Amino acid sequence: MSNLVVNGNQFNLTFDGRLANLSDWNPDVARAIAREEGLELTEAHWDIINLMRDYYFTYNITPILKLLKREVAKKLGAERASDEALNQLFPGGVQFQASKIAGLPVPMLDSELEQSSHVTSTPAKSPGKHYSDSFEFQGRQIKVYPIGNLVNPEEWSEEMAEHLARKEGIELSDAHWVVLRYLRKFYFQYGITPMVKILMKHMAEELGPEVSDRETLYKLFPGGPSRQGSRIAGLPAPQGCIDG
Repeated sequence: MSNLVVNGNQFNLTFDGRLANLSDWNPDVARAIAREEGLELTEAHWDIINLMRDYYFTYNITPILKLLKREVAKKLGAERASDEALNQLFPGGVQFQASKIAGLPVPMLDSELEQSSHVTSTPAKSPGKHYSDSFEFQGRQIKVYPIGNLVNPEEWSEEMAEHLARKEGIELSDAHWVVLRYLRKFYFQYGITPMVKILMKHMAEELGPEVSDRETLYKLFPGGPSRQGSRIAGLPAPQGCIDG
């Protein structure tokens, strides 16, 4: 572990130059890390850094590239969201270099995470209602992680979703399927299962607020539209999910 000295204060860094303690971050530390990367921060850099930090503290997850570009386009304009514009600001890669300067964890796709270690830090709210090891379905043994998400998502089918839902006391209606299909659409578009705040935000933008408000979603999935929904939809557990 190396150190960074800023204004007479010493900060611990990880092996790849990131803050060991993310709470140590401040703008002066960001400038010092940027200088170590060969960058002098401009207003354009700060626009991206502040946007990433706002996203992280709103959703408890660093935005992956596709979601970051979507937010940049919406808030700063489409030209600012191009690969060329972002790479010009952060030649080391906006995901890796900008998140380092912003004092945030490296954003990762669900497929890049070790799910077995990830899910142990996110215990289920209603243990015992879902499968927690394996179950038999149509003559096959299907493995799940302790919080109920499929070990092999490619084994999922709509018939399996009905089976998983019944295990959790839910009979799937058309309204449930709207959410499940949106979860799967989001996952295959962006590479992550959306935690609940991201799910609500994107569903509202694309499908309207009447199907995406918190009360509606929790009536459909009392165990959490992201946690419980991801289990039934055959997806990985949502990163950063703190309220279902």
